[in-house]
Amino acid sequence: MFKKILIVVIILMVIAVAVFFAAKTKSNGKENGIRLITVERGDIVEKALAIGRIEPKKEIAVKSKISGIVKHVFVEVGDLVKPGHPLMEIKPDPTPLEYAEAKRNSEIALNNFERARGEYDRMKTLLESQLISQRDFDIAENDYKQFKLRLNMAQERLALIDQGSTKVADRQVDTVIKSQVAGTVLERRVNEGDPVVPLTPYQAGTELLLLADMENLIFKGTVDEIDVGKLEQGMEAELKIGAIPDEDIWGILSRISPKAKKQENATLFDVEIAITKRGSKVIRAGYSANAELLINKAGDTLFIPERLVVFEEDRTYVEVRNAAGEIEKKEIKTGLSDGINVEILEGLNQGDEVVENPPKKIK
Repeated sequence: MFKKILIVVIILMVIAVAVFFAAKTKSNGKENGIRLITVERGDIVEKALAIGRIEPKKEIAVKSKISGIVKHVFVEVGDLVKPGHPLMEIKPDPTPLEYAEAKRNSEIALNNFERARGEYDRMKTLLESQLISQRDFDIAENDYKQFKLRLNMAQERLALIDQGSTKVADRQVDTVIKSQVAGTVLERRVNEGDPVVPLTPYQAGTELLLLADMENLIFKGTVDEIDVGKLEQGMEAELKIGAIPDEDIWGILSRISPKAKKQENATLFDVEIAITKRGSKVIRAGYSANAELLINKAGDTLFIPERLVVFEEDRTYVEVRNAAGEIEKKEIKTGLSDGINVEILEGLNQGDEVVENPPKKIK
C-alpha cells in the first residue's frame, strides 16, 4: 500500500515540475516576444503598380451632317457592325424659314433655267441660219448649262429638306447614317424622336453612337512618380481585373506620359499598356484593373522579410541567435526588394534563423 502511495506522489511531482517549466517557458516567450524567421530561397520580383481601367484603343463618335429628328434606330448596344451597316435614319426637320428659302430658290432656279433654255434654243436656230457668230452661241450654251446645274442643286436641296432623300449623279443620297468602320456599339446616346444638331465647321454636333473595336483594347492608368523613373516602353505587365480575377492577362507598356498630374496630393504619370494576351472570358470596356509592371527579377535567391533588416548609417544588419542562445548583430548585403521581401547576397545561408523582435509599444 505504501509503495502505491509513493508511486502516486512521484508521478504527481513529475507532472508538477513539467507544468512549472512549461509555464515558465511560455511566460518567457510572452515576455521576450521573440520570433525566429528562417532564411528561404525563391524568386524576388520588383514591380511597379499602375491603377486604372480597360478601354478601347479607339472610340469613334458617330455624328450627323444634317439636322432633324431621329426617325429610326437600326442597332442596339453590343451589336457588331461593319463598314456600310445602317445605324440610324434622320428625318429632316427644317424650320419654316429654311423650307421657304429652299422652295423659293428652287422656283427661282427653274425660272432662270427656262429663260436660259429659251435663249439657247433661239441662238441655236440663229446659228443654223448663220445669223450669229459661234462665240455668241457658245455664251448662250454656257449660260444654259450653268442654270441647269443650279436648278438641279436647288431641287436636290429641296428634296433633302422635304423628303430626306434624293439622287445625285446616279447615286442615291439619303439621311440614313451608315458606319464607316467595323466595331461594336458601346453606347447609344439618342433615341427615336430626339432632335439632332448637325456637325459643321462651327459646332460639334450631336453624338449619336459610340463605336469601338473591342479586339484592340488597352489599359489606361497612372503610376506614382517614385516608380516612373524605372519604367521603359516595351516592359511586360501582368493585368489583374477585379471582375475576372482568375484570368491570365498580359500586356506591353506602350506609352508613358512626359508630364505629371496632381491627384489627391499625389504626383502621378499616365501610362498605357497594350493587351497582348487574354484569358478565356470576355473583357469589357470600363473594367477596373491593376497592372503590375515587371521591373527586375532575381530568381532562385535567398531572401527574408525586409522588415527584419536594420539600416544604420553605412551598415546593414540583422539580429540572429548564436549557439549559446544569445542575440547578436550580423552584417549582411542586400539586393533586390519587392517591398515585402529582400534578396540576401551575403551574410546568411539558407535555413539560418533571423530574430524578429516584438513591435514597440506606443506609450
